[in-house]
Amino acid sequence: MKITMIHGQNHMGSTYHIGKLLADKLATEDEITEFFLPRDLNHFCKGCYQCIDDDTKCPYYKEKRSIIDAMEKADMFIFTTPNYCMGPSASMKAFLDMMFTYWMAHCPREWMFRKKAVVISTAAGAGTKQAIKGVTRSLFYWGVPFIKSYGINVQAMNWAGVKADKKIKIEKDMNKFAQKVARVKRPRASIKTKFIFFIMANIHKAGWDSSPVERKYWEERGWLNKERPWKK
Repeated sequence: MKITMIHGQNHMGSTYHIGKLLADKLATEDEITEFFLPRDLNHFCKGCYQCIDDDTKCPYYKEKRSIIDAMEKADMFIFTTPNYCMGPSASMKAFLDMMFTYWMAHCPREWMFRKKAVVISTAAGAGTKQAIKGVTRSLFYWGVPFIKSYGINVQAMNWAGVKADKKIKIEKDMNKFAQKVARVKRPRASIKTKFIFFIMANIHKAGWDSSPVERKYWEERGWLNKERPWKK
């Protein structure tokens, strides 16, 4: 299984270690590609809208493209982000912002509808649910059909400070999680995904696009008629 990991921090903290535990149970080292934010994409979206008309016009296209290429080749994504003030890290949020054209409201990619994704978050206290939600929302609107999450309060500032009994629990949790993920061979789009896609198709039919490019994108793929990306 090919896995692309996107970490919401540069340093290898508790969230990173849990994500790596899961990845190592599902894939060999040469099947895992990792990116660290902000190291591998140290920018915020400028809101210039250039990517709507042409992806390559994004001022940060080269860095963003290397991550997207790895995601397209992968069978599964693992996103890791610790809780930052009841949300994902700023660098993770910045990456998600620069992926807004991948939402079903704009120009979703067919290959997203075949992927599996796991979102992992830790906190010293509370807040993992909010951090996870900030990522899973984007994954859903990208069309990813299989999305699971794992959040845990580690009561520590770093992985070295996590108590032994907590690490034992995490290890057991990741064993169960890996089995659950591995059982799903071919993820299928949910009724909710299909419904949202149907709504977006009608919006594009009505011409309520951000740009004429969006309607053309949907027309070329037959999505304004009966073609659907999850049937490919």
